[in-house]
Amino acid sequence: MLSRKARLDAHGEDSSYFLGWKEYEKNAYDDVQNPTGIIQMGLAENQLSFDLLESWLASNQDAARLTRNGESVFRELALFQDYHGLPDFKNELVEFMAEIRGNKVNFDPRKLVLMAGATSANETLTFCIAESGDAFLLPTPYYPGFDRDLKWRTGVEIVPIHCSSSNGFKVTKCALEEAYQQAHKLSLNVKGVLITNPSNPLGTTMGRDELNDLIGFAVAKKIHIISDEIYSGTVFDHPSFISIMEALMDRKLQDTDLWSRVHIVYSLSKDLGLPGFRVGMIYSNNETVVSAATKMSSFGLISSQTQYLLSKILSDKKFTRNYMKENRKRLKTRRDMIVAALRDAGIGCLKSNAGLFCWVDMRHLLSSNTFDAEMELWKKILREAGLNISPGASCHCSEPGWFRICFANMSEDTLNLSMQRIKALVGRIQQCRRGRVTHQDSGCNSRRRSFSKWVLNLCSYDREPDR
Repeated sequence: MLSRKARLDAHGEDSSYFLGWKEYEKNAYDDVQNPTGIIQMGLAENQLSFDLLESWLASNQDAARLTRNGESVFRELALFQDYHGLPDFKNELVEFMAEIRGNKVNFDPRKLVLMAGATSANETLTFCIAESGDAFLLPTPYYPGFDRDLKWRTGVEIVPIHCSSSNGFKVTKCALEEAYQQAHKLSLNVKGVLITNPSNPLGTTMGRDELNDLIGFAVAKKIHIISDEIYSGTVFDHPSFISIMEALMDRKLQDTDLWSRVHIVYSLSKDLGLPGFRVGMIYSNNETVVSAATKMSSFGLISSQTQYLLSKILSDKKFTRNYMKENRKRLKTRRDMIVAALRDAGIGCLKSNAGLFCWVDMRHLLSSNTFDAEMELWKKILREAGLNISPGASCHCSEPGWFRICFANMSEDTLNLSMQRIKALVGRIQQCRRGRVTHQDSGCNSRRRSFSKWVLNLCSYDREPDR
């Protein structure tokens, strides 16, 4: 007999976010081997500046070969290291974090806990702060993986803070209070609010007023704030990024109770484009949280070899500053490309200034203002246009018709092809509506018959009650 955890399907893999990935993996696009395959636009991965990192590695053979002044450090790195991490790496990491924030905030390496990616960091923080049956409030729309990261093994619940397109999905005092009251109706003890800033999936940064409202709410309710800031180095346009720590310091809250209830999650997966290196961290002013999280980190350590290499990269301040400047420039150029292409197809986007994706408004393409219609459109985009994007329902958006489209994990040619495909699909949808469908395109019905078995199964997809 297996454990209850192993037997119950509570991981969240039945979400359209993960189902689209599975279909992509079975029929992945390749410009030579499979030019009609599915293009992956559901992956928030930054591949735009690999050449800069590869150039640095080619010019710094000592680091790449795990040597120091020509002498091998392999044995030193291969032997056991404790879970506190390499001091050189932690020192360089906090300096890098401060640089991203314009050195308006300084970080103490003793308050830093290294984890194997932001996924591990968020779960570990949840274990440190909450008990099974407690709840966190999260603004919608939010990253679909949080349903797995925060809930699956911890038993903690998520209560959505419903945000609206009417104000650009900004967090309001009213929405915070409504979520808090909803949690109490469900007999849930609210332990904190988790935000992503910059937002995934919105691609926007939180303004000072939003952050101040959140801080005031946390003070009044005596709860924690977790600020997931893994996209902080991807801010490529105005307004600039304001870290939760900067907002606290501006209000001179260092000597208050709240100071020990605010925690930051960070990673090098997005800013440096290194998700495979599994480098994440927790930063907290709470000594007990730091101590407990450090002990828990033994279940998900970063290899010494990875820490050594990255400490060398981050110590080259000239390189990192040039990298961040050029990476932001490339992200802005790519964002402008996809926004223009979507506009040409008659599709608008939420105005964004950060991240690796756009929050795309396809409400006008829905057959009705429902989440069932959103799922129908998502299936059409996946099977007819051959694009895997993330529907708003998977992000718990309270309004049907919004989608997240990633733009930094592919070549410019592939992005152009994806935009051609979506423009053609929009044309077919509009043609169907006008009733001018050719015999070949009467596939409005025939294509339905070509649904693969998994798509038919999606017809029974159950969205969360709060959606």
